[in-house]
Amino acid sequence: MYKLLLCTRYLRTRYIALASIISVMLGVATMIVVNSVMAGFSSEMRERIHGILADMVLEAGSMNGNEDPEWQMRKIQEVAGPYIEAMSPTVEVYGLLTLRYGGQYMPRPVTLVGIDPVTKAKVGTLVEHLENYKPALDENGRVARPAEFSRDEPPGWNLPRTYMEYRRLRAQEQKAMPDDDEDDAGRNDEKAPADPSDLLKQLNDLAEENHDEVLGALMKARLYVGSQIISFPFPGKNGEKPRTVWMCQPGDDVMISTVSAGKSPEARNFHATIVDVFKSGMSEYDSNLVFMNLEELQRIRGMIDPPDDPEHGVRSVTSIQIKLKNFADAKLVADRLQAAFPPGFYQIRTWEQKQGPLLAAVDVESTILNVLLFMIIAVAGFGILAIFFMIVVEKTRDIGILKSLGASSRGVMSIFVSYGLSLGMVGSGVGVVVGLLFVRYINEIERGLTVITGRKVFDETIYYFPSIPTRVDAFTVTWVAAGAVAIAIMASILPARRAARLHPVQALRHE
Repeated sequence: MYKLLLCTRYLRTRYIALASIISVMLGVATMIVVNSVMAGFSSEMRERIHGILADMVLEAGSMNGNEDPEWQMRKIQEVAGPYIEAMSPTVEVYGLLTLRYGGQYMPRPVTLVGIDPVTKAKVGTLVEHLENYKPALDENGRVARPAEFSRDEPPGWNLPRTYMEYRRLRAQEQKAMPDDDEDDAGRNDEKAPADPSDLLKQLNDLAEENHDEVLGALMKARLYVGSQIISFPFPGKNGEKPRTVWMCQPGDDVMISTVSAGKSPEARNFHATIVDVFKSGMSEYDSNLVFMNLEELQRIRGMIDPPDDPEHGVRSVTSIQIKLKNFADAKLVADRLQAAFPPGFYQIRTWEQKQGPLLAAVDVESTILNVLLFMIIAVAGFGILAIFFMIVVEKTRDIGILKSLGASSRGVMSIFVSYGLSLGMVGSGVGVVVGLLFVRYINEIERGLTVITGRKVFDETIYYFPSIPTRVDAFTVTWVAAGAVAIAIMASILPARRAARLHPVQALRHE
């Protein structure tokens, strides 16, 4: 009973114990906040990466591709059919997208990916990022324009109604313009009316006789373009949010340059129509990827044999994207496919392996931060060690009195160990509460700091997140709190052993 009494008294009356509690609290709270933010960033980033990539990809050994994707998919189905949910053939090649803005031609290096949008929607979440499959919102978060297409219908290469009408209007206006090269070169600088209702009013005055002519003039090559390829952020004034300036939009034509397949690659230049814009939130994708209709890309690159029979010719693809029923079976499926397809001509990788360096960098950064932050708690432990040694020296005569009254060495030692346990538990408990509250209101705190400092703390134009993402893991919170308590206990063991070894007579003579 005396052990609990003394431990409680030291905890309540000694203000020096408050410093130990605060140091433990700050260490625990900091680790919880940093781990939650890092886990939020990592989780959000992985979801966005995985949203564009399939679970697994069977890739050809060269950009020329391998023939007969139907045979490849049948082989995959034979080898790992029970684990496969969907497949989609693709062609991937580097290219150059050239658009016209402000009277200048602006080339953009891109990765051109030929897809079938219906099967692609089954192996990934590309449709979730297409602008015409989600409503446009105003500044207050209200729906300013409903989605052109429903999420339930598969995506296709048809232009949305608004943009088809937009093209009709532009074609009508083009007839009234002088037919010269300068006017043709500058037509991409024209913009559609900002309000679709104004556009529809003008369309009501157009003759229906030109409808088929305009639709027939649309390019066969259709594109889904990354948002950052055809736009740039324009800084706001007086602390306003930056606005996005679009250099072109769906319905506009751009020039695509790439290389042909075969022994001696040749340049291939063609015009294509932007059908939709996708925004995944990953700068690596939004500033680089351009999706195109697969059949047209195969025809342009000469990936059909014989080339004069596109309907019955054998086509080539550079990869087969695979969606698994359960990603936990990825290693088993990869091993089976590696054994079924000849090495060198084919390569099997999961989406994590394709993005291995990026994911590994995030994991290493998180590990280093945890080590550095845990050293903060270790510093608090050394503070507890110093405080306890001071208490032992100060209370030497009291320890001698306790021992002379019958207290055992184990009992004296347990007083200081229990005291360290109490400091650790109180500091960890308060730190967990403070850390979780900080995580819960982190975006409100960020906005407050922005107002106080006059500088944006979390800039969405840099991180591509509308708010600071967080993810609290119960296991992480538990081991951080338990680790802090363990450090506090270990810091109290040495002073406790010294107190336990004191001889009663020598302790009573201590000045």
